[in-house]
Amino acid sequence: MTSASSPSAVQPIGWLGDRLRLLDQRLLPMQEEYLDCRSAEEVAQAIHGMAVRGAPAIGIAAAYGLVLAVRRNPASFEQAEKVLASSRPTAVNLRWALARLRGLWQNGGGADALEAEARRIHAEDLSQNLHMGELGAALLPQGARVITHCNTGALATGGHGTALGVIRTAHAQGKIEQVYNTETRPWLQGARLTAWELMREGIPSKLIADGAAAHLMRTERIDWVIVGADRIAANGDTANKIGTYMLAVAAQRHGARFMVVAPSGTFDLSCPYGEAIPIEERAAQELTEFRGQPVAPPGMQAFNPVFDVTPAELIDAIVCERGVIENPDARRIAALLR
Repeated sequence: MTSASSPSAVQPIGWLGDRLRLLDQRLLPMQEEYLDCRSAEEVAQAIHGMAVRGAPAIGIAAAYGLVLAVRRNPASFEQAEKVLASSRPTAVNLRWALARLRGLWQNGGGADALEAEARRIHAEDLSQNLHMGELGAALLPQGARVITHCNTGALATGGHGTALGVIRTAHAQGKIEQVYNTETRPWLQGARLTAWELMREGIPSKLIADGAAAHLMRTERIDWVIVGADRIAANGDTANKIGTYMLAVAAQRHGARFMVVAPSGTFDLSCPYGEAIPIEERAAQELTEFRGQPVAPPGMQAFNPVFDVTPAELIDAIVCERGVIENPDARRIAALLR
C-alpha cells in the first residue's frame, strides 16, 4: 500500500531537456512503450491521437511542447501555440497552460523561462493532486463503495491523479471497500488504464460495462460516484468524458453522491454555463471499428461526442486544491476562486 501523500509509481510524462517522453497510453495495458516528441507538432499529434490524455496531462504536455518549439525557433511561438491549442478543444487545462507561457513570452521571457514555467506547471499539478486526494478522501465514509469513470489517475495527470487520486488516498487511509470502474467506451480508458492502475496499486476493484452502472446502483450500496473534469463552467456545470452525465442522473435516482475532482485551472469562469462549452466530436471509426477491425456494417454512420455536460444541480461536491465546493453554484465557485 502506498502512502496517502506519495505520488504514484506511474509517471507518464518525462521531460528530458531536448525532448518530451510520453508513455503511449494507446498500447496499455498490453505494452508499455514511450514516444519521444521533439517538436510542438509531434506533441500535438500525441495529444490529438490520444497517446497522452486526461486534461491535466494534456496541459503539461502542451506546455513542454511550446518549450520545444521555442528552443528550435523562437519565431515559431505563435504558430506552435495555435497547433497545440487546436489538438483537443474541450480541455481547458491545455489553453490555461499555454496562456501561462504566453504571459511570460509577452513579458520578454525566453526559452529558459518557459521551460522553468512548464516544469512548475508539472510540479504544481502533482502537489495539487496530493492535496485534492486528502480533501476528497475526507468526504468518504469508512468502508466506501465507489464508482469511477474514464481514467483520472497518474496516467491522466502529473502524478497521483484527480478522482482516482482521491480513491488512492482513501485506500491508503483504509477507507475503500470496493471500487467499480467503468470500461469507458469507445476508447476503453477504464478497462485499459484505470484497471491497470488499480491493479498495480492493489486497490479492490471490479470492471463494469458502462451500461451496468444504473443496475449496480439499484442493487448494491454505492456511496459516491467520483469523476474528473475537462472543463467546469462558472456555474458549476461540468464537461467530462461521455457517459458522466448518465452516471450523475443514475446517482441522483439511487441515492449515491456525486463528486467532481479537478484542479482550479479546470474552471473556465469566462464560460457562464455548460451549454457554452465546446464538445469535441471524433471520427465515426472510433465506434464502427475496434483496433482497425469493423464491428458495424460498412458505411454505418455514427454520432461520436467524446464529452458530455453534467448540470451543477446533479453534483454534490467539486473538489479542487483550494477547497471543497458543496452544492456548487456560481456564487460559491466565485467565492472560492476569488
